[in-house]
Amino acid sequence: MIEIDQLSVRLGDRTALDGIDLSTKPGALIAVLGPNGAGKTTLLKALAGLVPARGRIALAGRNVADMAPAERARLVAYLPQGHLAHWPISVRDAVAIGRTAHGAMPSRLSSADSAAIERALVMTDTAHLADRPVTELSGGERARVMLARALATEAPILLADEPTAALDPAHQLDVMALLVRTAAAGGTVLAALHDLTLAARFAHRAVVLASGRIEADGPPARTLSPDLLSRVFGITALHLTHEGTPLVVPWLRQADLRR
Repeated sequence: MIEIDQLSVRLGDRTALDGIDLSTKPGALIAVLGPNGAGKTTLLKALAGLVPARGRIALAGRNVADMAPAERARLVAYLPQGHLAHWPISVRDAVAIGRTAHGAMPSRLSSADSAAIERALVMTDTAHLADRPVTELSGGERARVMLARALATEAPILLADEPTAALDPAHQLDVMALLVRTAAAGGTVLAALHDLTLAARFAHRAVVLASGRIEADGPPARTLSPDLLSRVFGITALHLTHEGTPLVVPWLRQADLRR
């Protein structure tokens, strides 16, 4: 679904990504992990074509450089972090923006567009908010609406930057389960996360970035080892298993152990 060869990105005088090689297959939820400034957001933006990059990026077997923007928009849905909303449009119209990749406009929706919008509202538990102005929502409600907008695109690749930020615990679990289902339906989901516990529980694969390079890549239970957590994140963690599912719970900073 995604093939990346020697991807590098410079932002100003700083190398944000350096020689990234990565490939994915359909059906996987991939957690992109790393400390602040590791390059997680830059990686997602590069895949979405939002920052200039060197190297090769191929989506569904086609080189991104050869794609028209509209074609790429139908292949990739991007959920940025922050979940900003600047205009007091209704939630339904905000979600309808996700259909613009298919040539739709909120004032002219086909039956397929309307069905996709309604499905996305239901999946994100935002249907009851459909007629409210998006600018009047709480941060968590707005986060779910923006995820609905991305899902309404019905793109086979979903790039989600901190999709659980600002959500209460129940909706964090809902969103992670939804991302798993989205991948299981034949898509590929890359989610930049800071919550190691959610990543260990839900992700099929963890890609850990540090200083713009891939430090580790594999199943979370193997990847999030004590050595890696110490070296990359500067922490210790509790490694647990509950009902057969591995869990990683951050516990102490390494600096606290030396006191």
